[in-house]
Amino acid sequence: MVSGPFSRVQFSCKRETSCARKGKVMKRSDSCGWGKKVRTRSSFPLIEEGLPSPSKHKADKNHLTDVQWVDKIPECPLFYPSAEEFEDPLVYLQQISPEASKFGICKIVSPLKASVPASDVLMKEKRGFEFRTYLQPLCLSGWNVNGKGTYYPGESNYTVKTFEKRANKEYAQRFPGSRSLSPLHLEKKFWQAMINGNQGMVEYGVNVEGSAFSSDPNDQLGQSKWNLKTLPQLPQSALRLIGYPIPGITDPMLYIGMIFSMFAWHVEDHYLYSINYHHSGAPKTWYCVPGGAAPEFEKVALDHVYAPESLDNGDDIDASEILAEKTTMFPPGILLQHNVPVYRAVQKPGEFVVTFPRSYHAGFSHGFNCGEAVNFAVEDWFPWGAVAGYHYATLGKMVVLPYEELLCKETILLSDLASESSVKNCFAQHIGFLQNALRNLIDLNATFSPSPESQGTILCHLCKRDCYLMFIECSSCYHHMCLFHDVKSLGCSCSGTRVVFIREDIQKVEDMYRKLYEQEEEECLSH
Repeated sequence: MVSGPFSRVQFSCKRETSCARKGKVMKRSDSCGWGKKVRTRSSFPLIEEGLPSPSKHKADKNHLTDVQWVDKIPECPLFYPSAEEFEDPLVYLQQISPEASKFGICKIVSPLKASVPASDVLMKEKRGFEFRTYLQPLCLSGWNVNGKGTYYPGESNYTVKTFEKRANKEYAQRFPGSRSLSPLHLEKKFWQAMINGNQGMVEYGVNVEGSAFSSDPNDQLGQSKWNLKTLPQLPQSALRLIGYPIPGITDPMLYIGMIFSMFAWHVEDHYLYSINYHHSGAPKTWYCVPGGAAPEFEKVALDHVYAPESLDNGDDIDASEILAEKTTMFPPGILLQHNVPVYRAVQKPGEFVVTFPRSYHAGFSHGFNCGEAVNFAVEDWFPWGAVAGYHYATLGKMVVLPYEELLCKETILLSDLASESSVKNCFAQHIGFLQNALRNLIDLNATFSPSPESQGTILCHLCKRDCYLMFIECSSCYHHMCLFHDVKSLGCSCSGTRVVFIREDIQKVEDMYRKLYEQEEEECLSH
């Protein structure tokens, strides 16, 4: 580790970058998806088309038909914070994290109650509120040789009341005369319907922009820091540094369900934390696999759920990485069979559910209900964010948030450099890597130019990695490249010349890196 990683860089004459002139800075409104909640196919259950599932999938399916495995799923931790402990959600979550993170999920019972019902908020405070649903077939899905799946967007616009009427009708048709079935009974009925197939369709209002937390000054929950409209902007949340809204990540979304509405197995974008509040209605069953067991989860899905001919066989990408794009709804009993830890939460009104980084989760509703969710990131998320960035780059997947920018800004704001910090360690490793890449570019006699502080984050043309501190640009085709690629020549395939752009305000980052280096040396000398 060498102090002053950028001190050898000599800038050429100052000029505006061509990407800024050409309007190629990625903004939240760009059609590529930057700054928007990108929902992959994994967010919804998929229907098999064409070829049937492989025989190994059929064997697993037949073995699970009796659904007795449901009784073997352990429950997640449940917490009852006092009013004092409930004061700051991110402080409280960091207190319970050592225990709760082992499960990947936990429930928190709010000591504060909403005085304004969610239905009143959506009908009176948000006049004209309507949403559309997705149609979800009740059947286990597989992937065919072409890797195709289908889900169906609905055509009807619903208000909360009209959807509640539709949901209650669906419940009455499936369970006539039954109003108080136990969660365990409904759980078994759900998986029996999914495994047997041909059980019709249900509807789910998913990713509906908006919030059902009241703005009434007398509503205690709405005025608390647990209001999901404001939680991602709290001082300890790294997402406060993004500076623009990303629906579903920095701004909450609503999830309005009916009996057996489901959300398929998935991890959060960039392996972020998620927090979900159950405003009203019937319970919701969740399943979760802890983040540390994510590779085992992916292997089981690869070996026992997906048709092998549907997976890419490219040498440069491991097939398990593709599971993030091809995950569907399958019984957690398959995970139990193969010793993958999986936990259950039955969420009721007034309860928060928190999922931890890289925890795969899925679930379904027991009837009409209304929930709300948003993402957040605290200090211990940054190592997970680095892993997610690597996976995204491996797949060439578009990023949703600017990790490098968040890492640098959060590190610069650190007030206590002496304590052990996930942010500090990630920052040192990241800058150390860029330092080595710069050495290589200097040896190639690269031309360096400053990029304006207002430049924002640039996306790599090759791997879609986000570039905040520096990037390489061709002077002819204007394609951008991050410094994570092994650059052997400054010549571009279009015959243009590559130029390295570094932020004008790089000194702030260099100063922080130097402080961390000096602190590390002092600690070494003291020992």
